[in-house]
Amino acid sequence: MIQLHEDYILFETSTGESIPCSAELVAVGLIGKDGSSEDLELVKQAAAAVLHYFKHDLGRNSVSLADFSMALGGILAEFGVKLKDDAPEDRDMIEVYDLRELAQLSGKSFELAFFPHLRDELRKRLSGAPPVLQFNGLRPCVKQLLGAKRWSTRCQDLNDQIVDYLRQCLTLEDRPSSCGVIVK
Repeated sequence: MIQLHEDYILFETSTGESIPCSAELVAVGLIGKDGSSEDLELVKQAAAAVLHYFKHDLGRNSVSLADFSMALGGILAEFGVKLKDDAPEDRDMIEVYDLRELAQLSGKSFELAFFPHLRDELRKRLSGAPPVLQFNGLRPCVKQLLGAKRWSTRCQDLNDQIVDYLRQCLTLEDRPSSCGVIVK
């Protein structure tokens, strides 16, 4: 398993998935973008304290968004800062796209059409500045592009090529520095 950055924790979603995200990003989402700069700095510091509490004091690597926001809300209430009434749900944190849709769009052109479509889709998704962008269905997508019924070394090569291509595109794109990308 890949080790998380020290400023990140796994947020448990209602679907049972765990999404790595920075506590600061979630905290800013909970307070809203219209807060004052003093409030924003206080929220960042409080989020760091709550992250430390869950990771070091409780020894947890993951936490539900509800538990995190409740702990953060308790701290911020002491300082007179209120969380938004419409706190983000886990579905607001993650933008999901199914790679099988791109494979179907590519039709008979296979990889020749797939990679340009993938880059366009990545640009489109990043323009919305989601905290986490998740691409699902990599294995079925690869099998569909290759017309394979079983996983093979050829499938693994294309799988690796798609992941490498996404990495290259992400380094070239103008994206929010706090946006996480998951490919599964």
